[in-house]
Amino acid sequence: MLTSKLIDDLIEIALREDIGHGDITSNAIENDSQAVFNFIAKEEFILCGTLIAQKVFKKIDPSLEVEFSINDGEMPKMNKIFGTVKGKTTSILKGERTALNFLQELSGIATNTQKFIKKLNSPGIKILDTRKTTPGHRILQKYAVKIGGGFNHRFGLYDGVMLKDNHIDTAGGIKKAVEKVRNNIPSTIKIEVETRTFDEVKAAVDAGADIIMLDNFKTEDIKKACEIIGKKAKIEISGGINLNNICNYSEFDIDYISIGALTHQAQSVDISLKFGGIL
Repeated sequence: MLTSKLIDDLIEIALREDIGHGDITSNAIENDSQAVFNFIAKEEFILCGTLIAQKVFKKIDPSLEVEFSINDGEMPKMNKIFGTVKGKTTSILKGERTALNFLQELSGIATNTQKFIKKLNSPGIKILDTRKTTPGHRILQKYAVKIGGGFNHRFGLYDGVMLKDNHIDTAGGIKKAVEKVRNNIPSTIKIEVETRTFDEVKAAVDAGADIIMLDNFKTEDIKKACEIIGKKAKIEISGGINLNNICNYSEFDIDYISIGALTHQAQSVDISLKFGGIL
């Protein structure tokens, strides 16, 4: 997934944003030295984005050597070196901030996702991300969710059907919305319907929805909604779910929990790139 041209374009944009017409500080020093810089974990987290960091430095200077001692999905030891960059000092300084921005953001999302999974503590329920991502960063952020142990919902409007409240309201109800969609999509594409009330849940079941989302249902109402659906459709819970309340959903016979907070509320982790000496 991370070999996509989208990744290369995103790195190009990020470097152009940071370097612009040139790094005036590093250029003014005119340092032709060769050095080693070390990636150091300043807290505990799940590492994610090593390939992106490598691509950033290689984009600036193909001669740079970028190595990591652990892989995405593993946890570096706090205050220990888990990667190095070797080569021309000024080249490394130019890529430092951009590489760290990607590493810190993606590691934060992977770590946040893993926290939700551990809090839920229910292997039979898949935790899904959403489309609530930073514009342009979706492919990276959804990758980070997977590294953290989560699963990807649809990537965009182009690869899955979800009938949300506005679709349903403008179509004239769930039955009509499902009928219209089913008549205009391949039979292999599943139809998901967002529901807000018990009546909508019943309507989604009757319409033959493949997946029924219970949107912002109170926990005391979820059991009844699940009884209405039974095994006639997959069940997804969404809305207002956070680390403080996710454990309340482990008791329900559901298939998925989709959580926008995996991406849009994740905090970047603390990683440093420190000078390790002249080569």
